Amino acid sequence: MTEMMQQLKKIGIVPVVVLNDAEDALPLGEQLMAGGLPCAEVTFRTAAAEESIRRMAKAYPDMIIGAGTVLTCEQADRAIDAGAKFIVSPGFNPKVTEYVLKKGVPMTPGVCTPTEIEAALQFDLDVLKFFPAEPSGGLKMIKALTAPYVNLQFMPTGGISAANVRDYLAYDRIVACGGSWMVAGSLVKEHKFDEIGALVREAAAIVKEIRG
Repeated sequence: MTEMMQQLKKIGIVPVVVLNDAEDALPLGEQLMAGGLPCAEVTFRTAAAEESIRRMAKAYPDMIIGAGTVLTCEQADRAIDAGAKFIVSPGFNPKVTEYVLKKGVPMTPGVCTPTEIEAALQFDLDVLKFFPAEPSGGLKMIKALTAPYVNLQFMPTGGISAANVRDYLAYDRIVACGGSWMVAGSLVKEHKFDEIGALVREAAAIVKEIRG
């Protein structure tokens, strides 16, 4: 694993963030840093994503900020130029994967089948996103997939919550879990940053409980 992936493994949970207003980026980042999850995957699902990454990267240089839902090379360029330290896609797009890796930026494409995994392995990737995790069989499916792919680790995302994240974190082939329950869009929209902070602290405590 890269040094950054090793850092993410220590953090354990990557908050998956959807921001509709870049003004919310800094107060959200403050809660993530203070609460013990100094990282974020800011999804490129909104027009505010690029500016949100730029503001968070500038204000919190020690925070590991990535861009998620990156579907095109153009989005990858915008995310990287804004300060994203890693790129995540929901599926495996060989063109985008190759483009990002050639720029020297860590890339975690999404997979959920052996065929997709083997395609991704052609790029010498050893960490892949498993998405959508729960609908695709969850931890049971991940364990089945890691049997033939002995050097592969996963970052599962999709359907993971405070109720099931412990099981995922306890498996040694999981780098980190992507989750949005502590940064729910409704809480951000209503500016309930204190409540977000409490949920972030609870999530960080779960990581410590399971991984020490």
